[in-house]
Order: sequence, then C-alpha cells, then structure tokens
Amino acid sequence: MIDFGFGLSRSSSVKLDEVDLGLYHKLEALEPGVRVCMSCGSCTSTCTAGPWSGMSVRKLILNLQRGKDVEKMLSCCMLCGKCTMVCPRGINTRHLILSLCRIYGKKQ
Repeated sequence: MIDFGFGLSRSSSVKLDEVDLGLYHKLEALEPGVRVCMSCGSCTSTCTAGPWSGMSVRKLILNLQRGKDVEKMLSCCMLCGKCTMVCPRGINTRHLILSLCRIYGKKQ
C-alpha cells in the first residue's frame, strides 16, 4: 500500500450509524427537494452573504446529513433567493432555510 503522508483524523470522521437525523428528516418532510441535492456548490458560489459570513447552503445540508447543529448558520442567510435561482436541481433553498428557521422556532 502506498503511503501518501496523510489520512483521516479521528476528529474528522463521522460514524453515520450513530448520527441523529431527526432534524434532517423534519426538513425533508417540509422541503422534499433536499433529497436531490448533489452538493455541486452552485448555491454557495452565488451566495451574497457567503464571503462575509461563511454561509453555505451546501455545508448546511451536509451538516444536517451528519447530524450536526446548524442553527448559527441560519442567521447568516439574507434570504435573497439567488441560491434558488442557480440550483441545477431546482431545490427551493430559500424555502429550505425558512423551514429550518421554523423548526428551530426562529422568526426570519
């Protein structure tokens, strides 16, 4: 086997069998389009808030699929809708953010 000088660190590995996907499933019920996200990054590249806040719908969805808390990311979104316009899968990412805000009990 070839040694490339790097590998997975324990802190970055995710045990998907132990992840709580409750929040992701709640979102999936409200915005079924989240299932077809292919993590292309189009939403992230057009995000108005991204360069200043680190907002990324792509990261948000990936973190939800890994059972991580995304509440802090929600406050960074300006709800401009540019991400929805460029999504090649037609996911209503604006509705996705609003649905997550409702799940967390936040007003946007």
